[in-house]
Amino acid sequence: MATSKYEYPTLSRPEIITTLAQLQIANMIEQDFIHPNPDLIFELYTRLLIHLDFLEEENEQLDFEAVSNFDDPELHMESIRATKLYYKIKEVLAILECPRRIVFTFADLLMPDTQRTEFFIGSIVNFVLYREGKLVEISKIGDEVSALEEQRINLEENEIPQVKSEISNLNEAREKEMAVVQEVDAKVAELRNTIMTLNKNQMSLRTTLKKSKDQAEEMDAKISNAEFTLSQNAQENENLRSKIAQSPDKIQRALEEKKLAREEAMKAERLAMQTFHEKTSLLEVYSKVGKKMSKHYKQMLAIKEQVNSAKSVEKELKALKAKLSDEQVLEKSLESKLAEKQSKVLQMEETKRQVEKECTIMQEKSIKYLNGITSDVEYKKRDIETRRRNVEAVLEEVDATNGKMKSVKESGAAKVELLGHKSEEIIEEFRKYVNSIARVVESGPEGVGVDI
Repeated sequence: MATSKYEYPTLSRPEIITTLAQLQIANMIEQDFIHPNPDLIFELYTRLLIHLDFLEEENEQLDFEAVSNFDDPELHMESIRATKLYYKIKEVLAILECPRRIVFTFADLLMPDTQRTEFFIGSIVNFVLYREGKLVEISKIGDEVSALEEQRINLEENEIPQVKSEISNLNEAREKEMAVVQEVDAKVAELRNTIMTLNKNQMSLRTTLKKSKDQAEEMDAKISNAEFTLSQNAQENENLRSKIAQSPDKIQRALEEKKLAREEAMKAERLAMQTFHEKTSLLEVYSKVGKKMSKHYKQMLAIKEQVNSAKSVEKELKALKAKLSDEQVLEKSLESKLAEKQSKVLQMEETKRQVEKECTIMQEKSIKYLNGITSDVEYKKRDIETRRRNVEAVLEEVDATNGKMKSVKESGAAKVELLGHKSEEIIEEFRKYVNSIARVVESGPEGVGVDI
């Protein structure tokens, strides 16, 4: 099928023939355009206008009733059909913006010319193609709008309520889990504060233990020195005893020296005992500190267990937060899908409004066209009614004239009859007069003179 350009020049003759056949309007051949037949061209124009909805199927009964009062109504009906078709063709060509230099006349309908007929038919067929293309596009848009409308209804009835219910369920679950999360956060913060306090106590205990160990090492060193000194003193005592047996003077001096040394050793022993007592007290302190350290160690183990439980709780919290973030991502994806669906719904509504607007415009055009046709029909009906009344008046005048003629004929016949009687009387008198004349002539001149 040839494509519509909706512009001049019009379609070629083969394209016109092919298009008419494909649209099932008429089966034409080139000879029909080379030597156009008025009846065939008239029928072709009629079918084209009916296909374009510019002309309705003719109601011959209505047209016949409209012209039934005229003489030869069939002839008048054909005239009315031709006139109606002529004005419709003019209207269509005006809509198609036919060039003003080529004007469609009544002769193009009654005595079609080859080139002009091909030009006008091609223009109308070109518009038919353009109209068919637009109708196909509108049909596709209507199908798309119907599909989008069904999809929108499906979304509104099924998917959107389901998504909203899922979002509400997720919001409720998030609100429920938020209380647990807040409680766990509070416990974690409390445990962190406890851990910080215990860490501080542990550091102070470690410092104290280190100092105690240093002091114990010093005491051990002092005790070792005292024991070493005591062993040396014992050895020196043995040496002195052996020397006493050998030399009393030397022994006396040695004893004095040893006394001094013993006094010093006693002092050192007392000092060592004092140191031992101090060390013992220090060991008691160490034992107490050790007990406290073990107690604190147990507390630290308990705290460690609490920390481990807090870590497990923190892991659970992280898992819950990850789950919550996943749910938030899912919620955002659902919201994005919902927004996308809503945008599609808005787009469908916009398309629907546009199609409704186009339908409204087409409906307004159709109503306007229908109103024009209605007004045209009303005008023609009024014209026909006026003509009918005029015909009735003429018929009444004819009837009156016929009555007058009949009365004149009757009066004329009576006068003729009367004149006939009078003529017969005159003839009779004339005969009598002739007979009398004849008798006078026969009787002689005297009789004539007497009669004169």
